[in-house]
Amino acid sequence: MDVFEAIENRRSVRSYTSDAVSAKEIKALIDAARQAPSAGNIQPWEFIIVTDPETKEKLSAAALDQKFIEAAPVVIVVCADENRSSQRYGSRGANLYCLQDTAAAVQNMLLAACGMGLGACWIGAFNEEMARRIMKTPNDVRPVAIVPVGHPAGTPRAPPKRPIGKIVHYESF
Repeated sequence: MDVFEAIENRRSVRSYTSDAVSAKEIKALIDAARQAPSAGNIQPWEFIIVTDPETKEKLSAAALDQKFIEAAPVVIVVCADENRSSQRYGSRGANLYCLQDTAAAVQNMLLAACGMGLGACWIGAFNEEMARRIMKTPNDVRPVAIVPVGHPAGTPRAPPKRPIGKIVHYESF
């Protein structure tokens, strides 16, 4: 699958089969994520791989009871190391760049999952402090996304997208 097919076909998958996700597949997803661009090539991301059912249940609770998290064979908690970014860029690095960088890594991961025939979903709606406690992250390592991954149990419909003519502006609105 080429990159444009992956972009076109990627969906937020919230239903998974019981088939396992292999260590090789997880490594490939992380490798895709780490290829993302980052401000100053600082690479402030950290990835926590979760397979323990009890931990997935706790993450589901932290994510406003999104139960499908528990059903995914693997959950990847993507974190941003604010300190790593702030060392070079100060508060802008800690408050913005590390989040932008981590978002790019998550998108790479989602596209790679699609290209590999896996399903994944970017979850940003969660109680950050609960997730931090569950994952036992240091204070300067901020959970920014929870990404359940598995083999899709179905194919979600494509959501409507705004037309290009409505979102592109030249020089001024």
